[in-house]
Amino acid sequence: MIWVNKGRLLVFLVLPSLVFLLLLLQQLHSPSHCPGLTETSGPMHVLILSSWRSGSSFVGQVFSQHPDVFYLMEPAWHVWMTLSSGSAGQLQMAVRDLIRSVFLCDMTVFDAYMAQGLRKQSSLFMWETSRALCSPPACPLFKREDIITSAKCKILCGKQPFNLVGEACKSYSHVVLKEVRFFNLKTLQSLLTDPSLNLHIIHLVRDPRAVFRSRQNTKENLKYDNHIVMGSQWDKIKSEAQPYHLMKAICQSQQEIYEAAQLLPASLRERYLLIRYEDLVQDPLTHTSKLYEFVGLPFLPHLQIWVRNITQGKGMGGHAFDTNSRNAQNVAQAWRRSLPHDEVAQVQKICKDSMDLMGYLPVLSEKDQRNLSVNLLSTLEIP
Repeated sequence: MIWVNKGRLLVFLVLPSLVFLLLLLQQLHSPSHCPGLTETSGPMHVLILSSWRSGSSFVGQVFSQHPDVFYLMEPAWHVWMTLSSGSAGQLQMAVRDLIRSVFLCDMTVFDAYMAQGLRKQSSLFMWETSRALCSPPACPLFKREDIITSAKCKILCGKQPFNLVGEACKSYSHVVLKEVRFFNLKTLQSLLTDPSLNLHIIHLVRDPRAVFRSRQNTKENLKYDNHIVMGSQWDKIKSEAQPYHLMKAICQSQQEIYEAAQLLPASLRERYLLIRYEDLVQDPLTHTSKLYEFVGLPFLPHLQIWVRNITQGKGMGGHAFDTNSRNAQNVAQAWRRSLPHDEVAQVQKICKDSMDLMGYLPVLSEKDQRNLSVNLLSTLEIP
């Protein structure tokens, strides 16, 4: 007679079933079974999505100065300059394809948008705003952990060869691009589900009244882009009405991006973050920490000091696209002191739906507009 230990027999019979069940559960919950999510050990790809004059250059620098980040500002500028006969909508696919290649550090994509011949990294639009192009391996004159101003970089690193751009990109854990040339989320859907990318979108919005005021101060800088945004109808619009038509297009596009993000599958919605410029400058350390946490970056002590200093300066900023030290809260409220109330009322009418959605409260009188103690931000519950 053969004696069998019942406990061992039970383990022998049950264990394979348990192992199979665990493997099945692991397979079902793996990234390949979650729409839009893929398992990746590669770099994190981050797109700062915004519109002109919304504070995106500052947010770009928040990432650019991080030693783990390769950053480029507005690489799609090259598409718009080269294919200027197209409308903004027509150019979005070309912009998307360029963005994808840059995320993958394939800089040969610029061959179609740059003059042939001897190129340097300074051939890239606003290259000097990238700390990564001002430190090794792109430029040996600074350390990666240095806070580097664009002025110093432009003087010392402008003659480096173009091939170092791609080499530098491949040496970082995070690739961050800032763009104002997307007007809907549908164009980006294929990038969000692309298995070769780990794309996260930071959607930066700003009070339309502040955007309107800032655009007035940078008319000449934005003239070319305005024509592309509005297309063939631009020249048919009376000059005094043009700023309002542009604001309508901007508000609609930002609203559509936000609403489309809420309809994404849960796995993709986790890759989208909305942030208001006003919240960021009101409490820069807290909200910068949230931005870094969203993309898996540590908020290093020297960056905490830099963020505090850059947002608590005394001035209102210099050049339109500089990110030098300034009183960021005063900049955010400047429209309340300088814009005529009738212009404010017109912007509020045009952008009402967008303002309601983003938590920007209207001013109903000039008195309330000038009274800076009147709060114009409602609490925004961001999913």
